[in-house]
This record gives sequence, C-alpha cells and structure tokens, in this order.
Amino acid sequence: MDRESEERSFKVVLLGNPNVGKSVLFGFLTGRYVSVSNYPGTTVEISHGQASVDGRKVDLMDTPGINSLVPMSEDERVTRDILLQEKIDAVVQVADAKNLRRALLLTLQLAEMGVPLLLDLNMEDEMEMRGVTIDKERLSSFLGIPVVGTVAIRKKGLRELKRRMLSPAPSPLAPSYSAPIESAAREIETLLSTSPVSKRSIALMVLSGDQTLGGWLHKNHSSDTVEKIETSRRKLAERFLEPLAYLINKQRLAKVEEILRDVMARNSNGKQGVAERLGRLSMHPFWGIFVLAGVLIALYEFVGNFGAQTLVGWLEKDLFGSLINPFAERVVSKLLFFSPFLQDLFVGPYGMITMALTYALAIILPIVTTFFLFFSLMEDSGYLPRLAVMLNRVFRFMGLNGKAVVPMVLGLGCDTMATMSARIMETKKERIILTLLLALGVPCSAQLGIILGMLGSLPAWATWIWLAVVGGSTFLVGFLSSLILPGERSDFLVEIPPIRMPTFLNIVSKTMARLEWYLKEVVPLFILGTLCLFVLDKIGALPKIRDFANPLVVKILGLPPEATEAFLIGFLRRDYGATHFFQMYSQGRLTPTQTLVSLIVITLFVPCLANMLMIIKERGAKTAVAIIGFIYPFAFLAGGVVNWVLRR
Repeated sequence: MDRESEERSFKVVLLGNPNVGKSVLFGFLTGRYVSVSNYPGTTVEISHGQASVDGRKVDLMDTPGINSLVPMSEDERVTRDILLQEKIDAVVQVADAKNLRRALLLTLQLAEMGVPLLLDLNMEDEMEMRGVTIDKERLSSFLGIPVVGTVAIRKKGLRELKRRMLSPAPSPLAPSYSAPIESAAREIETLLSTSPVSKRSIALMVLSGDQTLGGWLHKNHSSDTVEKIETSRRKLAERFLEPLAYLINKQRLAKVEEILRDVMARNSNGKQGVAERLGRLSMHPFWGIFVLAGVLIALYEFVGNFGAQTLVGWLEKDLFGSLINPFAERVVSKLLFFSPFLQDLFVGPYGMITMALTYALAIILPIVTTFFLFFSLMEDSGYLPRLAVMLNRVFRFMGLNGKAVVPMVLGLGCDTMATMSARIMETKKERIILTLLLALGVPCSAQLGIILGMLGSLPAWATWIWLAVVGGSTFLVGFLSSLILPGERSDFLVEIPPIRMPTFLNIVSKTMARLEWYLKEVVPLFILGTLCLFVLDKIGALPKIRDFANPLVVKILGLPPEATEAFLIGFLRRDYGATHFFQMYSQGRLTPTQTLVSLIVITLFVPCLANMLMIIKERGAKTAVAIIGFIYPFAFLAGGVVNWVLRR
C-alpha cells in the first residue's frame, strides 16, 4: 500500500437485501458521527459515517436494502448508481445467513461488476437455531472473496469484519449464460465506455431491460452508440418467448443452487418452539386475526390506559397542575409584575408554560413514549412483516399491497415520518394512495392516545362508531382512489424474519432516538400553535373566527363555539387539536355525542403543518393541494353525517 493510499480515506459501501442488519452494523462501526442526506436528484436518504480500522480512516456509506441491481425501485436505482458512478474501495455485502440463496443472487451481480467485495453472513445465531450450517471457508473459495460471520446485535464477529474490510477482492466467479446472451453481451461490451464497474455487468443490465440506465448511457455515449446498443438488445429479445431478465436470472439461480449444494447443510436439530408456531399463526388468514386482536388490545391497554390515563393523570394533575404551573405563576407574577401582557404570554390561558409545555410534556410526551416503546417491540420482534402478509388482501382492494402496513403502523407514531417512508411502494400510484390514506385516517401516537383515553370513558357504542367511520372512510377512499388514479400497482414480495425476543438495549435506543426527534421537532410546533392562539386572542380575532365558523362547527357538527380553537390549532398539530378536545371533555364541556363527533372530525382532519410540508416535498405541490382540498370537506361531512344520525 503506497503512501498516498495510506493517507486518503478508504471508501466502503454497505450493501444488502432489506432486513439483514446493515444499519445495526453501520451504527456499531461508525458510532455517533453519522450524517444523513438525500442522494443527489432523489428523495432516497443515504447515511455517511467514519470509522477507524487498524489506524486507517474509513468512510462508510449505508445504502438502502435492495433485492437486485437491475432497479425496480428508486432505492435500488440509487444503490446501483453509487456503484456505477463512484470509486469504491470495498463493498461489504451484508447477508442474512439463514437466507443465503437470496443473498447469493445479489453476490453474483456484484461479482459480475468486478467490485472489491467482502461477504458478511449476519444473523448466524438464527441460522443455527434453524439447523443450518454454512462452510464459510468453502464458500470463500467458491466466490474468491473474504467471507465472515457476525451477529450484529451482540457485536459478535465485528472485530474480524473490521480486520477483513481493508482487504476485499473482486470475485472471479462469472456465471455463464446461453450462447445468444453471451454473444449479445460481448457485442454491447465493445460499444461501452469505461466505468467503475465492468462492461460485462452493464451489458447484462441492458439486456435485462434496465430502463434506468438510459441517462447514464446518453451522458457517456453518442446517440448512434446508444441506438446500436438498443438494437442489439432488441434483436436478442426477439429470439426468445420469455423476457431476457427472466432468462438471465434463471441461469444465475442455477449457479446459486450449485454453490448452495456444496457449502450449506441442514440438520434436524433446529429449535422450533413456541415462537415459530406463533409466527405461523400471526400470518394465518383466520388465526392471524386473533393475534392482531391481541396486539391491538395490548396497544390499547399500554398506550390508551397506562399512557393516556395513568401517566397523563399523574403528570398533568399532580406534577404540572399542583406543582409546576402554580410555581411558574408565582415566579412570573413577581418577575414580570410590570407587564400583565407578558404574564399572560407565559402563564395565561394561552401561556407558553400553562398551555404549550403542559400539553407537550404532561399530556403528549407520556403517550408518545408508550407508543414508541410498543412500536419498537413490534419492530424488533419480527411481527410487522407477518402483519403485512396477513393484511395483503385487504390492501389489494385499496390499490396497495402488504408493504403499506409498515408506513401505516409507522403513521400511528408520526404521519410525517410515515409519509416519507411511503417511498417503499414501487409505483407512483401506490405512493399517492398511501400518502392520501395516511393524511386522512391514520392518527399519530399522541392523537391516538388521547382518542383512546377519551373513548375509554365513553359508552362502548362510541368506540364502535368511531372505528366504523374512520376505518370505513379509509377503506372507501382507498378503493375509489385505486379506480380513479391512473397507473399500475406492484407485486408483493417481503422477507419474513423469524420471531425474535426483542433486546432491551435496542428497544431503549430506538425509543430514545424517536423521543429526541419529538422534543426537537414537535415541541416547537406546540409552542408556535400556542403563540398563534395567544396573538389571535389578544387582537380579538378568536371571537370573530368563532362567529365565522359557527354555521359549520355549531349547526352542522353540533359542537360548542370553543371547538373552533381546536380545529384552528389542529392545522399546526392534529394531536394538539385533539388535546384541546381532551381538555374540553375533561371539564365537562362536551356531551358523549359531541365528543364522538369531535374525535371523528379531528381524526379525519387535515394533516398537521409538518406533515403537509412533507407531502409537498415527497409528492409535489399539486398533489398536496389536491389531497388537502379533499380531506377538509370530507372530514366535516363525515362528522356532520354522524351528528345528524345520532340526533335523529
């Protein structure tokens, strides 16, 4: 290694299928010094970090999980482009050791690219539990690259991974294809310019029908050359009945099977216990409903009762109501005795302490904390992919597939983050439908906790009506959207991990990271919302807004005029609006019918300001305006119909 190469940083890309533990490895290798940014020209986020390996500075890049380097999604295109356009010193492919077949299909494509490669068989403990053994030395000999084994969550094997990271090797393995494909590939190779990956791999991508390569081809080749390349591909495609991509992957799979027969063995001593049986039940079309019902009951008890009732009651009444707020009022009145205006700003009816911080910390914080804990448990246990399988048929009626369950569940934590995660849907139509449904019918954790707390003290019929209206509206809008919006929907493919016992440190770290986000991003919006109400109150605008909204809020929804304030601040934060209704209900200013109507409208109400900005960023201003323009009247129409029916 020369002096120049020793001084410059060593660039490593982590790459692999979804759900193989790449991000866990990336976190352990880089520690705290991580930055996240969108890949240029896309909305795909790439994590960058640094590590020190044997005194050498290493720049690490964590790419999105992919299944192929012939892109079917924006995530796969970005990962392919990184390899195609950037000089990489090492590619560390992280694989699920118990699903080696899927991983090796990706390994063969990387081998064809000629990139310096290291294969990490992660989750070796789960592989062993299934009675599977892999001869890593023989696999390394077959592939011609270093192969290591790790258990990322236990930091097992990380030392060897770091040591071998600096000595990757291009794999000499080159699957052979039928004579016509080989001939066409060689013909295209002669037309291609040089790049960080082999010409053969690019030729095979072209033959596989990779339309996303068009930009790169036109940028680096003349129009005549691009036309010759396309002519070669078209002539070959005309010789076969099946698509070329299918034929190429079929021959890659044959090579994978050959390798597996030689390096992998199974025995009958795999541990199959209660967890595996529960995993199968959770995906069953019938029994899975009971598992889901149990999960929802646990969610209701933990978030709705313990979080929204017990913790909120202690923080709001005992801590803030009896100690913090009275103390703040005494201190502020003494320090700001010269200005009643400033006193009201901090401890008045719309005060920064008595309203903003009380709402944000005493009412919302315990609810989001309990939800984030519960969500992390579901995430780490392996239940979410099983829920996706079970609900796939339901989502198909709405123009989606089972993948949508992850953003939907994430939306119960925060619709803003969930809207961003809608990128996992592969077609534009699916992403628009999912964004609309998230904005319409998926309450965030804080709002859901408040709703569950209020429904818990209402008659049982109120809960069933709320579920029927919100669920029915979401299903109906999704179904109609799938018929109206143009475009196609994608196939449903998902990796099913084993049911795992969640690890305590993982749960805590994920929950703390999400709470940090809440405190940084959401609490300031609570303060902003309170400040808006304070200003509107001081300039006398609130009474005028109430009068203007009376025909809608009072006559159609049957709510008191003060409910206008909840809808007003609900635009800044839906959970903030729900909290205002919670306060009104606690003080006896809402009847059970009014409470139910308010909960329906605020659930179906326009998304919060942060979510609206995310919709604009992800889907564009035109789509965002259309979504908002639909949700506003629909929410009030649904609440008006329920009010009319219940008062008949």
